[in-house]
Amino acid sequence: MTGIRLTAPAPGWAIDADVVVVGSGVAGLTTALRCAAAGLDTVVVTKARLDDGSTRWAQGGIAAALGEGDTPEQHLDDTLVAGAGLCDEEAVRTLVTEGPDAVRRLITTGATFDTTDSGDIALTREGGHHRRRIAHAGGDATGAEISRALVEAVRSAALHTIENALVLDLLTDAEGRTAGVSLHVMGEGQHDGVGAVRAPSVVLATGGMGQVFSATTNPSVSTGDGVALALRAGAEVSDLEFVQFHPTVLFLGADSEGQQPLVSEAVRGEGAHLVDATGTRFMLGQHELAELAPRDIVAKAITRQMHEHSTEHMYLDARHFGAPMWEQRFPTILAACRAHGIDPVTEPIPVAPAAHYASGGIRTDLRGRTTVPGLYACGEVACTGVHGANRLASNSLLEGLVFAERIAADIAETRPPRTEPAKSTGGEPVALLAPETRTAIQRIMTRGAGVLRSAASLAAAAEGLEALHRSAAADVDAADPKDAVPGVDAWEVTNLLLVSRVLVAAAREREETRGCHWREDRPDRDDAHWRAHLVVRIAADRTPVVHRTETAAFPPVRAAD
Repeated sequence: MTGIRLTAPAPGWAIDADVVVVGSGVAGLTTALRCAAAGLDTVVVTKARLDDGSTRWAQGGIAAALGEGDTPEQHLDDTLVAGAGLCDEEAVRTLVTEGPDAVRRLITTGATFDTTDSGDIALTREGGHHRRRIAHAGGDATGAEISRALVEAVRSAALHTIENALVLDLLTDAEGRTAGVSLHVMGEGQHDGVGAVRAPSVVLATGGMGQVFSATTNPSVSTGDGVALALRAGAEVSDLEFVQFHPTVLFLGADSEGQQPLVSEAVRGEGAHLVDATGTRFMLGQHELAELAPRDIVAKAITRQMHEHSTEHMYLDARHFGAPMWEQRFPTILAACRAHGIDPVTEPIPVAPAAHYASGGIRTDLRGRTTVPGLYACGEVACTGVHGANRLASNSLLEGLVFAERIAADIAETRPPRTEPAKSTGGEPVALLAPETRTAIQRIMTRGAGVLRSAASLAAAAEGLEALHRSAAADVDAADPKDAVPGVDAWEVTNLLLVSRVLVAAAREREETRGCHWREDRPDRDDAHWRAHLVVRIAADRTPVVHRTETAAFPPVRAAD
């Protein structure tokens, strides 16, 4: 344990449970439903409303070998190729073999997928898939339908939920084992202000950290809170340098910041073409799958074209779909484009890459267990070894489903006893940053650790981030400190700084180009030296410590000392 914690008031209220699940996307709600079904007293904590997580924004769908002629083995092969040599094959095999039945159980829970005229689940293709295996709902509203079904199931089961709550830090007992979480509930209600949920099992399903960059497809709540909490608690993270930039995000202008509208990969799966300003397709000859190459390859190709043409975006041309197909298959994307003055029925869509998905995260085993006893992680916040250096399209919802069920089974089997949280030790809490520092962090990260990286850009990013870190720490020690007042904005930006520092530390260490980590100064993949994982933890002096594994085998998870 590091003893590091956020500056926050002591909990003024507490509730007890067997399990607390943090997050309300597909991973969190599936875990909660399975735990409750096993008779465990389960509490769900979510940062906004139950249906406000990243799952709701998933347009493409969920990948599983459900179609005629498709097999888990073929799904495995596509996943391993996309992962660029760093996937844990056992984890991928678990995903693809347990995935089809997990999707069927999701349907039993209430999710309705689009079907063909014969009543079978309609399947489409996305980048990196050699077969049609992507199930979708409402054309391009798959995540919204999955979220709706799971939220309804949670409410029907009368689970205890705490909405509008930011989780702060892990509580541990005298033996260093998980004993719950501290959290801050925003606004009035049954619980308000800083409190605690005391439970021997904590499941982090907090989603991504896309808000570390200026432009992202992630919602505003994706500020890396789960990864930051885990790091402060002494857990290890892995593969954090592999941030996937979605190739086709609606370009709203060079100065646009925050969440940007996504143009799903399924649009390319149905035959849209990437073109330059002259209408020339540029993915032909770049990869056997052309526009359906893995996302890192497409993002790099778009970025190269932007540099060569000295422009800020490329175009996605799907005019040949016609109005009926756009309206039936992609109504959400059509509405988003038209809301910004673009009509994809009659004109190409301006697109550019934006931060989309963290392929790495909190290190877990195949049961979702982290290096902190009693702490689990699931979904985008976790690193199970499934994604390697680059997530295969639409594997994320499936990973959330499969590993959520595994976590619930492990907790139900072990049923650890409740213990009392120990009083906090470990010196001064983390100095909070002023909320306005958020923009500075995002700009530093976008300039230095975005799609294109180099030793120089990453060094500049590290220097800028460390300057912010030192400034906050120095202000605490000043005779007349002006440190930020504890509150949601200050806690979020402090979390953003921590995960940014760790991401940059890993990206500086990996001196090669692999998957979605693209080093301009090291343009080649180097299997001889870098077919390995980078594992990072935070030392007691609050600096990132990076360790490279001996091989590409995903390291076993052992409880930290």
